[in-house]
Amino acid sequence: MIRPGYVHSFETFGSVDGPGIRFVVFLAGCAMRCQYCHNPDTWNMQTGKKYYPQEIIEKALKYKPYWGNEGGLTVSGGEPLLQIDFLIELFRLAKRKGISTAIDTAGGPYSDNPLFQDRFDRLMHYTDVVLLDIKQMDPEKHKSLTGIDNKNILSMAMHLAELEKPLWVRHVLVPEKTDFDVDLKKLKGFMEALGNVEKVEVLPYHTLGAFKWKDLGMEYPLEGIEPPSQARVDNAIAILTL
Repeated sequence: MIRPGYVHSFETFGSVDGPGIRFVVFLAGCAMRCQYCHNPDTWNMQTGKKYYPQEIIEKALKYKPYWGNEGGLTVSGGEPLLQIDFLIELFRLAKRKGISTAIDTAGGPYSDNPLFQDRFDRLMHYTDVVLLDIKQMDPEKHKSLTGIDNKNILSMAMHLAELEKPLWVRHVLVPEKTDFDVDLKKLKGFMEALGNVEKVEVLPYHTLGAFKWKDLGMEYPLEGIEPPSQARVDNAIAILTL
């Protein structure tokens, strides 16, 4: 039975979500509660609009002439792995049409449960590259920042290394939360040990999504924390560059 996915929005000419120009599908639903989240309006899956995989492929193919040799389809969120069955079918259809596929995930739903592992490996069969947001290497800081531990997320990264799946690592640099040299160096060592990391991106924290928290009637957790200085961004890039 083919299930629909809950979609928050689309971006037709994405340039920062994988190789080349991408058609980006932002799925609704996320169980993490990251304090710096700039899209809290994506947390509730039921707020998304239902689309079947074939409908999205048809929309994406309209833009294929602009993709060149590198572009394609990226699914982001929210957290796309919460809708893994939908993703499998979407990417299966994409590969039949010769479309490059990428997933932008924080890895929160990843599990060593055999049923999930089977589905995850099927998904990876149709996935060309994974963009993984590693928020913090320190488990306690990670839990404080996101509401969950990071053990399963790091396990997912190691499994992707076993699969030799191309991996892009993203790290949001937040003063007082993720911008600590000791943790950045741990992340560097972890990525070096994986051996499949093709690109590292340092994403400076910004406050552009703070208004969404207020619109939703929620207190913004990082009120008063300013974006990192260029010097700290340069420092993080220097530490994390492979």
